[in-house]
Amino acid sequence: MSSEISPPFIAGNLALDFINTLFGTGGHQHECLGDDRSVVQWLGQAGVLTEDLESPPTGLLQLARALREDMRMLVISAKDGRAANTDLVNRVLECGRPIERIEWQPAKGVFEKKQYRRNLEGESLLQPVAQALVRLLTEESLQLVKECEACDCVLLFHDQTKSHRRRWCSMAACGNRMKAVAYRARRNAK
Repeated sequence: MSSEISPPFIAGNLALDFINTLFGTGGHQHECLGDDRSVVQWLGQAGVLTEDLESPPTGLLQLARALREDMRMLVISAKDGRAANTDLVNRVLECGRPIERIEWQPAKGVFEKKQYRRNLEGESLLQPVAQALVRLLTEESLQLVKECEACDCVLLFHDQTKSHRRRWCSMAACGNRMKAVAYRARRNAK
């Protein structure tokens, strides 16, 4: 497994992109979350972490990987109409819940609601990912959550195309590869 590979942000959904941090084709799996620092880097790339952390919280990697696995199981179970254990996701949601305050904005002459991270612990850092999963499972059509049709790809994506006929995680990667395989098979069959 390699941790030098950039994570694909192709899913159209933060929760699915997080699940996709373990990806690959066939026997070549790539792990984007190799240590605590790489989890912080991913959160920054995803746009959900704006703070500059001098050092990530200890245990962030273990929490992130466990959350990722639970999220994958929850999505698959929900698509199949089955229940799954929500304990870890609920713990991240509860312990990482942001603090909400109202603050006076003198330039505008109004109060505004502001949200602040509770702390810089693992649950607070991963809370936006868990919240994205909640929105996906409760507000989106799970029929539009699909696995890439390439025979050796494990990536999930949220099909937001107009016709809802998207088949591959990426046309540039798996789509072209699978079309080339199909073309060669047709040509060899003649």
